[in-house]
Amino acid sequence: MKVLRLFSSTFGKTHLLSYLMRITILAIGRVRRDPIKQVYEDFILRLPWPCELKEIQNPKVLSGRQRKHKEAKLLIDALPQKSFSIALDKRGHLLSSEAFAKKIGFLRDDGLQGITFLIGGADGHGEAILKKADFILSLGPMVWPHLFVRAMLAEQLWRASSILSGHPYHRT
Repeated sequence: MKVLRLFSSTFGKTHLLSYLMRITILAIGRVRRDPIKQVYEDFILRLPWPCELKEIQNPKVLSGRQRKHKEAKLLIDALPQKSFSIALDKRGHLLSSEAFAKKIGFLRDDGLQGITFLIGGADGHGEAILKKADFILSLGPMVWPHLFVRAMLAEQLWRASSILSGHPYHRT
């Protein structure tokens, strides 16, 4: 505890909490090679928080409804303990970049150990995910390819960290 207090007083509460918070992205489907993957990785590497992408293989042999149910179970089973879960779904809350940053900042400053973002398969999230998630976020009413969603989320996380730190990247 002494080390934690020393670290906190030396580097400041915000830096300490940024260091302790982890970002996890659970996504249905695997990506091998794609230019969008590079965009995702470029933004993720800029984040002040450790970030891990866990790709979950989707059960393609099942019908749409069965697949959504199975994918929901796989995502729920992979959720880290003590993590705030945010499902990405077109029926979720639309937030501006500033409001998203404020939400991330609030979770960070509240001492949260982690935030987990859930990206569903081609058929969207099963109802179990929408009931289990702590928050449902929409990137808009349009449907986006899953690789784009990863890249867009990574960019918005970087933008949120920029807003929170006063970095000039974000402009209105």
